[in-house]
Amino acid sequence: MHQPARWGLGAAGAGSMVILGLDLTNLDETNPFRRTISEHGLGPDGWIFGLGVGLLAAGSLAIGVSLARKRLAGIFGIIALLGWSVGLFLTAWFEKHDWSVGPSLSGSIHRVGSFVAFLSLPLAAVIIARPWRHRERSRATLAAFGLGICSVLWVAGIATAMLIGAGNGLPWYRVMPLGLVERGLAVTEVAALLALGVWAAAGRLEEPAGQGRSVAMRSST
Repeated sequence: MHQPARWGLGAAGAGSMVILGLDLTNLDETNPFRRTISEHGLGPDGWIFGLGVGLLAAGSLAIGVSLARKRLAGIFGIIALLGWSVGLFLTAWFEKHDWSVGPSLSGSIHRVGSFVAFLSLPLAAVIIARPWRHRERSRATLAAFGLGICSVLWVAGIATAMLIGAGNGLPWYRVMPLGLVERGLAVTEVAALLALGVWAAAGRLEEPAGQGRSVAMRSST
């Protein structure tokens, strides 16, 4: 198993469990249908939320390193995966708006980071794992690609809700159960990331076509 991919899967899995634990232990205080995941960052457990998201971001970087070193992803896919990681780091470091006080610079940076992360991961999964790019398909690549498409559909649904809200003079976050939709999108995207990590851990090093032919010619002489 490729070491960076193993570290990445461990860190991303641990970060996901930390965030899930926060959700489960705060069900009596936070409505998961209406409140976003980032609400945890405003309470006394904010450092735990930051730790979980930071671990997820670090694991994503390690998986990206593994995919790049094994030539399983091209430059555009790696850039998209890097955008997801950077967006997560911004989300972890900067708190969201505390509307009981008012908007803040930290909250604006947090929002930008969230948008970058949620938009980048579907692109990364679809670009990196697209079945027609690789000579050998695996369940992990097909799962990552399918989950990437599902993530795109989640994002399209959110965009549709925003348009409906704008057309009816309603805040877009009131057109849908924002907390539930965000959690569904987050679960789908993290699952796509983990599928990429599994593929990176198990996949073999892909050699350029020309190099592969030269090696075969040398071995036959």
